[in-house]
Amino acid sequence: MTPTGIADGQPHLHAPASSARVREATLRDRFVANGAVGSIAIFFALVCLLFGLTTDAFLSTPNLLNIVRQSAPLLIVAASMTFVITTGGIDLSVGSVLALVCALSATLLQSGLPWPLVIVAMLALGALVGAVQGFFIAYEGIPAFIVTLAGLSVIRGVALLITGGYSIPIEPGSFFITMGRGWLLGVPIPAWIALAALLVAYLVFNATRFGRYVTGIGANKEAVRRAGVDVRRTLIAVYILSSTAAALAGIVLAGRLGSGSSNSGQGFELEVIAAVVLGGTSLFGGRGTMIGTILGALTVAVIANGLILSHMSPFLTPIITGTIILVAIWLNFRLFRGASRGR
Repeated sequence: MTPTGIADGQPHLHAPASSARVREATLRDRFVANGAVGSIAIFFALVCLLFGLTTDAFLSTPNLLNIVRQSAPLLIVAASMTFVITTGGIDLSVGSVLALVCALSATLLQSGLPWPLVIVAMLALGALVGAVQGFFIAYEGIPAFIVTLAGLSVIRGVALLITGGYSIPIEPGSFFITMGRGWLLGVPIPAWIALAALLVAYLVFNATRFGRYVTGIGANKEAVRRAGVDVRRTLIAVYILSSTAAALAGIVLAGRLGSGSSNSGQGFELEVIAAVVLGGTSLFGGRGTMIGTILGALTVAVIANGLILSHMSPFLTPIITGTIILVAIWLNFRLFRGASRGR
């Protein structure tokens, strides 16, 4: 008897069923890869629809432009945090770096230093902070949570020491203010800065060898090391990128506020991490999505803005925001787990 008609040249009797299983597996793989982004996109649309229907001003052009301007620092840092979390790490110091740059920028401008030099110096400072923290994480093997938690405290303390707890004003006529309040082609300049940062981050994450190394380190660090990649140098680069982005966000925020304060960025790191995880990047590393991060950051910004327009009590706002984000991430994880089991 010829098994399934192979020996006599007949087509395999199970071929159609096998092809169907292959197609089903391919669809599942695509669903797993894109499900997180799709779910946050739907959630973002529903949140916008909800606030659009319940408030009069939410969908107005001035308010939408205001959301984009206010979310610029969050978008900038969330893009860099995607690299960090995809490696399986965390950076809790970004809010403190932002505060230090805000305070130091105002201090240097007040002392008469030209604004271009201030910007370059602040970006260099951010890179230095990232390099120091990255060294302890990559070369000394100290967990990123511990290193950046210490950085959060030390850097915030330096900012408090510089300002004495007071807000330092920036000269209104300085071009530095334009980076936070200016407009270009009818769009706030902070939005253009955030867009440029996001485009660079997207290209690096998705179309470069460095981006592949970042994902590989989060998925299987030892395998990447055995493949000849300098894992420690890559990790340092990731933390330099994170702190430099936080410094850029601090420059934008100082320009928008017109002053530097050591109290800036309180809880900012939690908003950034929430935006990245909400967008579908795995906290355990090995899976990240820049598109999801953008949607996650915009969702966080829209929720905050919509609750204000709804005249919600400021004491209830963080409770509601946190609950909404938790439920959205929970549903996202359930969706991803269910799809993974189906594989």
